[in-house]
Amino acid sequence: MKKWSYSLLLAMAILALAACGAEKEASKTSNDEKETEESEEFAVDKGLLSVEITMPAAFVEGQDMESTIKEAEAEGIEVTKNEDGSLTYKMSKSEHKQMMKDLKKNAEESLEEIKTVGTFPSVKNIDYNKSFSKFTMTVDKAAYENSMDAWSVIGIGITGMMYNLFNGEDMDKMKINIDLKDEATGEVFDTTVYPDALEDADSALTTEQ
Repeated sequence: MKKWSYSLLLAMAILALAACGAEKEASKTSNDEKETEESEEFAVDKGLLSVEITMPAAFVEGQDMESTIKEAEAEGIEVTKNEDGSLTYKMSKSEHKQMMKDLKKNAEESLEEIKTVGTFPSVKNIDYNKSFSKFTMTVDKAAYENSMDAWSVIGIGITGMMYNLFNGEDMDKMKINIDLKDEATGEVFDTTVYPDALEDADSALTTEQ
């Protein structure tokens, strides 16, 4: 997949992730509401020969749709504007495979930056599985608890969700587990699970308001 379309998909997926907590917390009191919620979901459909990625209307609003579609088609990617305003990108299996390789590389680079750039000095190491669904972040516990380094957990959570979202994982079933381990004792002293943490944050903000 070419750089422009890959970047656009990522940008819109970030919006989808940011809104997922609110969507999952929304009440489902009628069939109309249920249909609306379903139409607002980010979806990846893996077929035998191709992969379709559907971006909800809310996340493509404000985009120049005609230009977006023309540019994608010029690169051999079929884009369909659906009746509900969403866009469906259809790509070959090989294009999707390459996109996942690029996402894997980006995820690994992001995790390495968290460890080495110095923005989060208490973070000593980050271990993770192949699917980016389980992470263990080793930290200097005392330094971590007396800093703003908890922001690193959000970055890891978004990284894991992004990879799994584009790989076709169901957001309702997705679980990105992040364990915090004390470097000195080897003890896991905290665990955060995404996207549950986004829902908790959304609920807390709603309560405060």
